[in-house]
Amino acid sequence: MNMDHPNRKPTRLRGFDYAQRRAYFITVCTKERREILAEICRGGALLLPLGEIVDREIRALPQKYDAAVDAYVIMPNHIHMILILRGDADASSVSDILCALKSVTTKNANRLDGCAGRQIWQRSFHDHIIRDERDYLKIWRYIEENPQRWEQDCFYRDAELKQATCNEK
Repeated sequence: MNMDHPNRKPTRLRGFDYAQRRAYFITVCTKERREILAEICRGGALLLPLGEIVDREIRALPQKYDAAVDAYVIMPNHIHMILILRGDADASSVSDILCALKSVTTKNANRLDGCAGRQIWQRSFHDHIIRDERDYLKIWRYIEENPQRWEQDCFYRDAELKQATCNEK
């Protein structure tokens, strides 16, 4: 148990090597689930400036790591992605890559806004080890359809406020 956060559940599969060559479904949430990455209107995602930074850094991951991002979506307060590690035993782990992604996006956003020290992301992330092709296709479809299902999403808040904002655009 984590003594800093006694109610926090372990987020990684105990004993699993997260540097293994395989596919992972990743979800990263913004701090306090603030809706600072995108707006969802009429079933599509409109990236905000921070979302554009995140988009650029996700696209750069394959140039920085022996990894691929097969699918991803940037939602108002979280991102989903399929991250595929291709490296050998000395390659970066899922945690290494996500820590770096969170760090560089936070630094770039704070530089852009002049807000040194602002936290963008929640402390950890959720992962799911993709088991087979059927699992992969189900997750791919979930990522692709996520903006259309935003109002049913567990991270969705303030339905009436969101609808009023979308109607004004």
